[in-house]
Amino acid sequence: MSNSKDAVRKVLDAVKADKRTSLTAPEGKLVCDAYGIPVPKEGVAKSAAEAATIASGMGFPVVMKIVSPDILHKTEAGGVVVGVKTAEDVQKNYDTILANAKKYKADAKIEGIQIQQMLGGGTEVIVGSITDGSFGKLVAFGLGGVLVEVLKDVTFRLAPATKEDAFSMLDGIQAHEMLKGVRGGDPVSREALADVIVKVSQLVSDFPEIVELDLNPVFATKKDAIAADVRIVVDFNYKPREKPRPTEEIVAAMNRIMQPKAVAVIGASAEDGKIGNSVMKNLINGGYKGDIYPIHPKAAEILGYKAYKSVKDVPGVIDVAVFAIPAKFVAAALTECGEKKIPGAVLIPSGFAEAGHPELQAEIVEVGKKYNVRLMGPNIYGFYYTPANLCATFCTAYDVKGHAALSSQSGGIGMAIIGFSRSAKMGVSAIVGLGNKSDIDEDDLLAFFEQDPNTNLIAQHCEDLKDGRAFAEAAKRVAKKKPVVVLKAGRTSAGAKAASSHTGALAGNDKIYEDVFKQSGVIRARSLRQLLEFARGVPVLPTPKGENVLIITGAGGSGVLLSDAVVDNGLSLMAMPPDLDAAFRKFIPPFGAAGNPVDITGGEPPITYVNTVKLGLSDERIHALILGYWHTIVTPPMVFARNMVEVKKEMEAKGFVKPIVASLAGDIEVEEAAEYLYQHGIPAYAYSTEIPVEVLAAKYKWARGAGLL
Repeated sequence: MSNSKDAVRKVLDAVKADKRTSLTAPEGKLVCDAYGIPVPKEGVAKSAAEAATIASGMGFPVVMKIVSPDILHKTEAGGVVVGVKTAEDVQKNYDTILANAKKYKADAKIEGIQIQQMLGGGTEVIVGSITDGSFGKLVAFGLGGVLVEVLKDVTFRLAPATKEDAFSMLDGIQAHEMLKGVRGGDPVSREALADVIVKVSQLVSDFPEIVELDLNPVFATKKDAIAADVRIVVDFNYKPREKPRPTEEIVAAMNRIMQPKAVAVIGASAEDGKIGNSVMKNLINGGYKGDIYPIHPKAAEILGYKAYKSVKDVPGVIDVAVFAIPAKFVAAALTECGEKKIPGAVLIPSGFAEAGHPELQAEIVEVGKKYNVRLMGPNIYGFYYTPANLCATFCTAYDVKGHAALSSQSGGIGMAIIGFSRSAKMGVSAIVGLGNKSDIDEDDLLAFFEQDPNTNLIAQHCEDLKDGRAFAEAAKRVAKKKPVVVLKAGRTSAGAKAASSHTGALAGNDKIYEDVFKQSGVIRARSLRQLLEFARGVPVLPTPKGENVLIITGAGGSGVLLSDAVVDNGLSLMAMPPDLDAAFRKFIPPFGAAGNPVDITGGEPPITYVNTVKLGLSDERIHALILGYWHTIVTPPMVFARNMVEVKKEMEAKGFVKPIVASLAGDIEVEEAAEYLYQHGIPAYAYSTEIPVEVLAAKYKWARGAGLL
């Protein structure tokens, strides 16, 4: 590859020397040639015979153009002929073009005639690249032609992209069927297109100064993919982001912050209603067993704990300091933490970048860097880590232990997480506020929770990603082991700045998040409720062993809505084999419907639910069950719930373990039944046919991304 890199470097050096920001078409061709990106073949002939040889070598049809520094308007001079189909015609046209040129300008200096491969047919697509502030280099693919700007049907991946990434891009546009050949047209060569995508992604990764690149259109046929037009924009001042810290280093600091042996509270207070008072009370009442050091300029003791003027006066080691003092005093106190070698600071105060004081934030970031103190916040509610009974926050003490770790950029969302977790008896391992993300961000949390034995799912609410690429790399690694769910807020902002390339203009900010999340194996939540339901439900479900989903319902109406939800969520409704159909029919009244959904009808006694669900669990061809329950006098809600839990246990004992979710339609008693089912490993929802299917689909997304299916 080094020769090809040298060839590109030479072209870019020339562009830089000329102080240009874009490449000429011939320079673009040289760059493409160096990386094996196919562009139309061309050559210059000095005689009619040579023209015929060149044309026959590249294949017809060809375009012929006069090459002369004295003739700028080639067409006007009769110096262009398109669609030449035979060697004989090439020779004839050679003479005609020369004669026309002489007639147009007798003394024109003629260097020969250019023969160019003429492209056409096939499907027009775009392959390009943009540079994003958060994600860095992205490669893009979409359908070319007029419609691309209107439909914005483009898909993105982080560069460099693998061959698998490239194939997933071909399937990832809405118009992917077009590539398979429509109305008798030929399908395109997937191999050739994927090859172009991979090479473009490698080129922009090797040369960060290439900030935008457009191959538009690329003509894709059944045998090749050739870029008819190349546009390359450069910025020689572009600096890629610094590499994130090594994971081991992140984990070492995060371990001390999340599981500290000693906590200092800077701005601790004995006065009710003060934030420093709430933090102290939460640490004490939350049951934290480590040392607590209140820091206060004058007090001798606070809430029964000896107080110190500065962290530097504390005799022992301190792992983390929680700040409850006004913004303007933070930098000085942080410097003392640095001198005391405290590895982490939890910055509750607001009044920094979010309040129009970026200089105060820049100052604390500098202090953090200088002393290697990791900063959480500022402008946060603090954090909880339940395995250590640690409530380092001014919100409410929280003690419902579980294995979901949640984080939010916003305090309000943090409180919603606390309330939901308590109400749904979900339990958490951690709830973390990230606020302004002056330092610690989502990827730091991923690195910690990845190795935290108390956490089995990570759910994050964010408004932006400071370093999208670092996040994606961490998520890709972590999601292989534990589900990562993200609620990205601000989907509708016009976040994309006006860009000069087609690809740039198409880069709606949200589409990039969507595609990179997919590439990284992240489950995307579309709403706060979904984030919370996924955090609760996904860990409860066992991992499915295949894609076949079966619906068993007592209400036909629920069956139809559940089927819609299955399709909407990318799950696959199993096609019912005849022998299985016959087996189900044995348990169903003649007016019920077998097939999928299996509709047992509403008037059935509990035994019908039991028999059909047992069959669904025991047949190896079925991989997941969705139950639609209808509240009747014959089968009351709690009878249904207890029966389903019994059947599940009985079948598990025989080695049949499958994900089951349930939708309960009925009067208020179905709430208690849904809760009972949930507590026994069946995510169940009263009054909703969508949520249970969404939760099952989230489990599937994770299992597919982690390569478990």
